[in-house]
This record gives sequence, C-alpha cells and structure tokens, in this order.
Amino acid sequence: MTMFDDIMSLPEQLRWGIGHEIAPLRADGPIVLLGMGGSAMAATIGSLASTPRSPMVVHRGYGLPAWAADSGASVLAVSYSGNTEEVLSGVDEAISAGLDLSVVASGGRLAEIAGERDLPYFEVPGGLQPRAGVGYQTAAVTAMLGAGGHIANADAALVEAADVVDELLGGGNGGAVELGRDLGEGLEGRTAVIYGGRGVGSTAAYRWKTQINENAKVPAFAGVVPEMNHNELEGWQPETSGAFGVIYLRDSADHPSIARRLDLSGTVLSGKVRRVGDVHSSGDGALARFFSLAVVGDVASVAMAEAAGVDATPVVTLEAFKTMLAKGTS
Repeated sequence: MTMFDDIMSLPEQLRWGIGHEIAPLRADGPIVLLGMGGSAMAATIGSLASTPRSPMVVHRGYGLPAWAADSGASVLAVSYSGNTEEVLSGVDEAISAGLDLSVVASGGRLAEIAGERDLPYFEVPGGLQPRAGVGYQTAAVTAMLGAGGHIANADAALVEAADVVDELLGGGNGGAVELGRDLGEGLEGRTAVIYGGRGVGSTAAYRWKTQINENAKVPAFAGVVPEMNHNELEGWQPETSGAFGVIYLRDSADHPSIARRLDLSGTVLSGKVRRVGDVHSSGDGALARFFSLAVVGDVASVAMAEAAGVDATPVVTLEAFKTMLAKGTS
C-alpha cells in the first residue's frame, strides 16, 4: 500500500473504534496522556474532543509531569509500536507511583506490560507507519476517554468524523484531494508555514507540518494564533518572501477574535510572503473539524513527495536515529 492508500483508509480507521467494550479511564482527577510523534497526535486529537472534569495534558517526553504522582493522576500511554522509549519511561514512573494506568498500542513492550499487570489495554491494528495509523489510535483514545465520561457520545463523534472525511476524500476524487494537490503544487520550491487558531486549527497545522516533514522529506513549520501575532509576525520581511508559502487553517469554531486575527495576519503578510491558500473546516464536532483540516494536508504532503520523486512511506533518517539511540552511538 502507498501512503495515499493509507490516507484513503482514514474513515475506516475511525469507524473501527466504534462499539468496543473497554475499561474506562477513571472519571475523576487529572489525566496524563503519554505519546510521541503520531501517537501524541492521536492523544491530542482525543483531548480536543474531551470535556474533562479535571485537567488533561498530553506529555511529549520522558517520565511524567512533576505533579502527576502527588496529584494521583490517571495515565493513558499511547504508542503505536508499543516500544516508544519516552512513553515506556513514563509508564515505569506511573507503575512506581501506583497510578491508574491504561494502554493503547499495537503490541510491543507496552502490550507485554499490560498483560503482566492486567491493565486496561486497547490493541490497535499494526503494520502501518505510526502517522498512517493515526485514525486507529485516535479512535482508541476517543473510545477510552468516552468510556470514562470525558467525551460525550464518543461513538457519534467518530461516526461524524468518518463520514465527513469520507465525503471529502470522495473515493480519491473529492474536494480534499483536489484542494490538497493544488496546495501541494503551490508549495513546490517553498518551505511551508501553516497557521491555525489555538485548539483544532493549530493542532491540524502541526499535523500538516509533521506530514510534510515525514512524507515530502522537507522542512515545514507551524504557528499558533494568537501567539504568533506577538512575535513571529514581525519576522516576515519582503526579502525572504520567495522562500516560503503560508497556508491558513480556519476552524468554524474559532473564537471570533481568532478569526479576525487570522484575517488581519493575512493582510499584514500580503507582499511579505506568498499566501498559498486557506482551508476551512467541516462538521460540528472537534474530531470531524480536525480531520477535515488535516486530511487536506495529508494529501498535500503526498503530492509534494510525488512531485519531488520521493517515496512518501519510509522514514530512513528517523529509523537510523533510533538505531543509533539503541546502540548508544553518537
């Protein structure tokens, strides 16, 4: 299968998470979601859809937040391979602190730990690049948060997201595919910079960035509105405009002030950097709105890879780096 085939499977991946009987995350107290890369993205997407009764954070790094043990946090470890070094270190700390612990993985050491300790474990289908299995991982995280009462009607949220993406993909000829290929063409020879409002928009912008990094094998950057209005906006000058292309992600649930700031940012940057295009979200729920923005970037990243004549799927540099870590070399 190609990376484009994996993109086309996204609605099926999201629907896969519907109707499972799973042990819920504890309903009270703070929640820490552990993850890196595509697994952290799935955790973040799930948190966007949540209405937690207590604080919920996504921890990208080693160990746990300093406050986690003393607060009695519940921990959800998300690792597609089940072998992510940083996530496993957080799991070790959670076990040592006696915290409630649940697991999402396709196997690996995390699955072994879950079996050894009889932990709640949601096994996702394996065999994909982690970024290509984001739908499975998001579905699992959403289902587990929903079972704990942190997402209202998680199944309905997944159904809506799957239906929206299905329509946008249109069997390979839908609006998201056409727009993604157009935007990918507009970014050829330019470094992509993607802006979105805090929440759904900025999370989708980061997904765009990482998909371009891993699929097209080129640098890309993401920024958050309103924060970029307080610093990054000043850095754009006409002499650098030709090297970059900006895309704005517009979420229908953006605060009115965020929408205005995105408008004004485009006005201020006119003549300083090429505006490649805008993408507007579809759907009502946070999951649907996120994936409606993100899937366009998925397609754009593959289109960029195709134009450059590179295979989007393998991540040779990342795998080499992991090997160096494992061997302790430098």
